[in-house]
Amino acid sequence: MAIGKGSAGVVKVATTGGSTANVGDVRSYSIDETADTLETTKMGDTVKTYLASLTDSTLSVDALWNSADASQLIFDVGADIDWEIHPEGTAAGKSYSGSGVVTSKTVSASYDGMTEASFAVQVSGAVTEASN
Repeated sequence: MAIGKGSAGVVKVATTGGSTANVGDVRSYSIDETADTLETTKMGDTVKTYLASLTDSTLSVDALWNSADASQLIFDVGADIDWEIHPEGTAAGKSYSGSGVVTSKTVSASYDGMTEASFAVQVSGAVTEASN
């Protein structure tokens, strides 16, 4: 695995079934994947044991707010979207993709800073990992 600069990353979104397009002015993103576990410990065991169960994923994107960026405007709360993350850009490395529901959108600013936006997506189904 190559070590890459975070600044090379690309985030793309689309309304479900549409063609994905770059989200502009992205500052950071995060894909969080978790798995539930089922405890299988029984009487007589001296340590707890578990089985993997259902998995779950969320996506978060932070950007400088740009109301002229059509891709940022796709992040409406309740919207069904398709998404792609390309950590090393679109020409190399791995990509991650999936679909989900936008669960939150925050636009914030302070008197001495930029207007920023944060978007959260509950992934529906599996996260797909592929090579660019």
